[in-house]
Amino acid sequence: MTYIVTQHCVDCKYTDCVAVCPVDAFHEGGRILYINPDTCVNCDACVPACPVEAIFSEENLPSKFTPYIDMNREGCVSNPVINQKKDAMPSAKALDELKQMDGQGYVPANWP
Repeated sequence: MTYIVTQHCVDCKYTDCVAVCPVDAFHEGGRILYINPDTCVNCDACVPACPVEAIFSEENLPSKFTPYIDMNREGCVSNPVINQKKDAMPSAKALDELKQMDGQGYVPANWP
């Protein structure tokens, strides 16, 4: 099993998770981070480090996020590894705001 970055990371890209990853499994896309399933060692360090609860183990992944399994795998192919924390995107939202948006059927713009 691996870990999957999901919807709450889109247009936020908090990078607290990459700073704690011992194997440089994260890749940075334009709007989201990805976890390389071939690099991830399932250490669980990234989950509590994510301030917006965007990361799940594949075995605990809510079914609505199933498409993110392939998105993470594919996103690692053409995007560079990121292993240092940097500022979040200007559009980054707090967890409370994202949870409120979830209740309203929030889906990031132009995102599958």
